[in-house]
Amino acid sequence: MTETPVKNTYSRLDFNAPMSPERARSLVERVAAVAPATVTDYGCGWGELLLRVLEAAPATTGTGVDTDAGLLERGREEARKRGLADRAAFVAAPADTVTGPADLAVCVGASHAWGGTGQALRFLRDRVPAGGTVLLGEAFWGRRPSAGELAAMWPDASADDHPDLGGLVDLAIGAGLRPVAVDPVTDAEWDAFESAYLADFEYRALALGDGPEADRLRERADAHRNAWLRGYRGILSFAYLTLVAVDPA
Repeated sequence: MTETPVKNTYSRLDFNAPMSPERARSLVERVAAVAPATVTDYGCGWGELLLRVLEAAPATTGTGVDTDAGLLERGREEARKRGLADRAAFVAAPADTVTGPADLAVCVGASHAWGGTGQALRFLRDRVPAGGTVLLGEAFWGRRPSAGELAAMWPDASADDHPDLGGLVDLAIGAGLRPVAVDPVTDAEWDAFESAYLADFEYRALALGDGPEADRLRERADAHRNAWLRGYRGILSFAYLTLVAVDPA
């Protein structure tokens, strides 16, 4: 019998990506300033970034798209608590199947839904009009990893899994999206994210006490922590690109 994979509940994270409170505030202010009538967040999780955009732009309506029903319900509950339920919809669907237009398209750490960053950027460009905004959060190599470093990361990790930061920007330009801001995260943001992600496993295991379920949680945490500290820490990075859509040449 195949065991159910141990999942993270993200209970100690505001966002499922490296993002300090200061960066979140800056990104939200920037995209809200263009006063989008509609925003779609692809791979929204529990929709915290979407809800903050709606709070900053009172005339905007938004849709969050994800396949995790539990996280979507968390988003709906947050929208109700914050008086945003009439402007925020949460849709359970694969990101690449929701093809309606939006003035602002958001995709943070979800490009795998399209099979890669280039494919995701082309999809997002097609969702917004010329002059519309795309906010992309995506990983990139801060430096090219060695074979030994790749072996300590995720299964079958390859140097081709990510571009460098210049290559990431080139992919956006090639998709018809011009960069108006390029914001790489700091090491401190990445470390804070990883620590909060792993704390979920540790505190859940602690509450369970001794037993196989606690052991599974700790094994999952150890595997992830080893990949981070012995593999990609200081090598893999993350950036937020604020992009404006242009007509094809």
